[in-house]
Amino acid sequence: MGDLVAGLLTGLSLIVAIGAQNAFVLRQGLRSSHVALVVAICAFSDVVLIVAGVAGIGVVLDRAAWAVEVVRWLGVAFLTAYGISSLLRARRPQALAAGEDVVESRGGVVAKAVALTWLNPHVYLDTVLLLGSIAGTHGDPGRWWFAVGACVASVVWFSGLAYGARLAAPRLADPRAWQVLDVLIGLVMLAIALRLALGA
Repeated sequence: MGDLVAGLLTGLSLIVAIGAQNAFVLRQGLRSSHVALVVAICAFSDVVLIVAGVAGIGVVLDRAAWAVEVVRWLGVAFLTAYGISSLLRARRPQALAAGEDVVESRGGVVAKAVALTWLNPHVYLDTVLLLGSIAGTHGDPGRWWFAVGACVASVVWFSGLAYGARLAAPRLADPRAWQVLDVLIGLVMLAIALRLALGA
């Protein structure tokens, strides 16, 4: 039980930080757009990466620095484009009534969710390398209970963030509120892209 709780707390401590993926999940939750699909993609991806890290893939990534470097620059390009699109969208803000569905392409949403997860170098550094390393200190079978806890943390966090966002929907019926949200998301994306480009 101690290993499971340790995995849960460690997973939450890494995933709760505000980032591109969380900003996207929050926005989809607020817009009530393909919420279950976005949660499923983000949570499932995390589970795959956590299991890979605990299974030892982190050692391989640690020795293949070029792979992380390629992902880093792909992430810079994607986050920059996404950030600019958010800022441009803020120029034409629209109101959204609580619970109102927004028509978005399922394929487009899937592509963004996958890209924000798999083109983020921090996912490999934190979820695979760091969690994998910490899990290794718990021995067998403790490291797998640690992995279960980390996986549960991911599922709980993404579900809570996406579905809990609807509680804020009434406050976002004003176009001005959406404008501020889009500006903040755009700036977060660009800031993360800059940090990645500088090697942070």
